Amino acid sequence: MSEARGHNKRETRDMYDSPAYQPRRAWTVALLLAAMMLVNFLDKVVTGLVAVPMMKELQLTPSEFGLVGGSLHWLFSISAVVGGFLANRRSTRWLLLGMGAFWALVQLPMLYATSLWTLVACRVLLGVGEGPASPVATHALYKWFPDDRRSLPVALLHSGSAMGLLIAGLMIPWVSTHYGWRSNFAILAVLGLAWCVAWFLLGREGRVGETVPGQAPAERLPYRRLLSDSTVLANYFCHFAANWSLALTLTWVPAYLESGLGLSPMNAGRLFGLFVLVTMPLSLFLAWLSQRLLRAGLPSRVARGVFVSLCLLASGALSISLLADLPVGLRMTYMTLSGGLALVMYSVGPAMLAEVTPSTQRGAILAIGNAFSSLAGLSAPIVTGFLVQRSGGLDGAGYAHGFAVSGVLLLVAGVVGLAWLRPQRSRAQLDRCLVGAG
Repeated sequence: MSEARGHNKRETRDMYDSPAYQPRRAWTVALLLAAMMLVNFLDKVVTGLVAVPMMKELQLTPSEFGLVGGSLHWLFSISAVVGGFLANRRSTRWLLLGMGAFWALVQLPMLYATSLWTLVACRVLLGVGEGPASPVATHALYKWFPDDRRSLPVALLHSGSAMGLLIAGLMIPWVSTHYGWRSNFAILAVLGLAWCVAWFLLGREGRVGETVPGQAPAERLPYRRLLSDSTVLANYFCHFAANWSLALTLTWVPAYLESGLGLSPMNAGRLFGLFVLVTMPLSLFLAWLSQRLLRAGLPSRVARGVFVSLCLLASGALSISLLADLPVGLRMTYMTLSGGLALVMYSVGPAMLAEVTPSTQRGAILAIGNAFSSLAGLSAPIVTGFLVQRSGGLDGAGYAHGFAVSGVLLLVAGVVGLAWLRPQRSRAQLDRCLVGAG
């Protein structure tokens, strides 16, 4: 065991000292990709933050608005998988540039949309462009960082998402109040194009882990073998549960704060921003802690698998507790802690997948997981919308019931993770398949 651990450390150190690893350029790319995810999440959350004026102007019911919120994910899964397989064979630099430009342009029809199905069409198209964003960006990051350094940069990537939520909570209600809710979509188009310019000038392709000239090409495994591995399957389910929690928060928390708790649009936006301001450093700290445990010599089964499973269990318990009659401050505290704990899955989960997957197939495996988890993004807004409408509106108990559903999923995911997230064992089994194939 100690021999294997020493070998792993030597292998990691050799990779770390390789000329392919360039810390300054790697962190520059990480910051640019975090900025991309910031824009990405502004795009995602905007409908939730303009829910009240949009519903009033267009006379949408809660169920219809839930349909609009969920439509982003209708083709999300398909586009995520297609993008992941493309990322295995094409430059992530150019894939990300094309996606960013598409996001920006597809915002413009929202300036004139007047019917439910026009709104749905715009969000479906946005989902097509954004489906591959997270897995392709993560795959691009892994080309710059060795295995034992990956959790923190991916946490930074998703902290860009959280920063997007923070900026959205402060900016979007203000813009809606002074210039109308549609103006937000023009601003998002400009921000998207600005990121494209920055990425074109500074974005580059990483080389860590690539086969060098003179070496045999990297081996590949049948996808049926990778997709039947217990760690991969458990990882996908845990990601699904975490994404259910996130989709619920993005779609319904702003509307609940405004209509359910009676806050003004500006105060609701500020409180939502405070929610994000706490979850972002919490998720970064948890990702750093997991990485620290791994580098201290703990097996990835503990430093990654058990660690993320315990976070999901705690998140689920906090989410279910929202069924109780709690003061607003305590309710927001529980929602914040639950959200921050679930977010660790977005940084530690992909690192486990990368640990067990050949680098030549990593983009596709990450994308398939993202596609599966996006089904939660499709379902959570609609299920919660049904519960809200059934309970008599945003001031009823439907929202708490929606969080209870999310909590149960998170608890089940935590138990599944404790039982089956075993990346080292999976890596050994898959390595034996490669040897057998050879």
